[in-house]
Amino acid sequence: MPTLLSNLTGGSGWLVDPTGDPNLTAVQTGVPLAPICTLCCCGLLNRTLAVVFMVSLALAIILGNVVTLVVFLQTRLFRTPQGYLKMSLALADMMVGVLVAPFSIYTEIMLMVTSSLPAWYQGSRGVFSGGLRGPWQPCKLIGPVFAGCTFVSISTIFLMTVERSVAILKPLHKDVVVTRHRTLVLITLSWAASFLLAMAPLILSDAFTLEYNECSRMCNYAPLWKNGLPPPNGNIMLLFPVFDFTLLGATLVINILSFSSIRRYSRKRKLLAEGGSRGDIHNGCTHRPSFSDIKAAKTIGILTFAFTASFTPIAAFVLGNVVGYQWCNFSFFAFWILTSSSCCNVIIYSVRDQRFRKGVTLLFRRGPAPPLGGEELKLPGGFQGLPAKSIQG
Repeated sequence: MPTLLSNLTGGSGWLVDPTGDPNLTAVQTGVPLAPICTLCCCGLLNRTLAVVFMVSLALAIILGNVVTLVVFLQTRLFRTPQGYLKMSLALADMMVGVLVAPFSIYTEIMLMVTSSLPAWYQGSRGVFSGGLRGPWQPCKLIGPVFAGCTFVSISTIFLMTVERSVAILKPLHKDVVVTRHRTLVLITLSWAASFLLAMAPLILSDAFTLEYNECSRMCNYAPLWKNGLPPPNGNIMLLFPVFDFTLLGATLVINILSFSSIRRYSRKRKLLAEGGSRGDIHNGCTHRPSFSDIKAAKTIGILTFAFTASFTPIAAFVLGNVVGYQWCNFSFFAFWILTSSSCCNVIIYSVRDQRFRKGVTLLFRRGPAPPLGGEELKLPGGFQGLPAKSIQG
């Protein structure tokens, strides 16, 4: 545990001794030490490239999720339990683009144009007070926001997986079990629980602080060492990986059950198609899930895979810290790969969801829009299949 605590986020004052001993810190020695010099952190060119990357990522996150929210709000077809969950996910991702990434950009630019370190920077005097007490500094807002939005994303993907599993495994009970009211209640509870968990180290202990980390280039939790010893209640930080891996593991299990059911249904449909007419297929698969439910389940499976892939570097980083490795460069890539997942959802929806693509097309189309959802007028004769705009013209 001491090794984990000393390396989890670098620790307050995780700076390198000029004499060359990497095991000494500012807290243990009591003197200011030189900052770590790494590939992603040192030099004007490297910092400039990092800022350009952060700005591009922040713009992509904000633009993508604003488009997603507008399409979902304007399209009546998305006002379903699944649509509400997707809006919750987009809102959490957009908060990362609006608050977390811009604050890192501001701090990096401040470090390039000024010679003094900000009060929230790693090792500064402004971060040596733990808990909710003590002087306020911006990382006490940005850090919990990033952690809370990450937890909201994980819990929302879990709820989306459960909602699709009900549609796949119990299609006749879907409308009874999964309602708009229950979905909104679960979304509210997930947001409240996620941000309460994100604030837990500050609420339950005064042995942790939030600081702008030299390696990750973000506001991270860091333990406060006293007399060269780690805090006695440092296991509070284990709440984060336990929550993450529990929900991700449950999501994986539910996805396996759903896709196993889809595979059995596909096999049964193939056998019935080989031995009978289309009417026999429908009679033999009375409780079959709809094609849209199957496609939505596959889309959520892709979302789960994308988020798990982006979360894996953080997991590897924590495991490496447990065995004593200090991966400064890797921590930068791990945290920002996780941040990059906030702009993946709109890409996945655009590729997988035809209704979403139509909504985006209508959003950017000039002139009067055709009927929402691309519906056609059902008219006899040669007019059948023509869009409403063509008939009215």
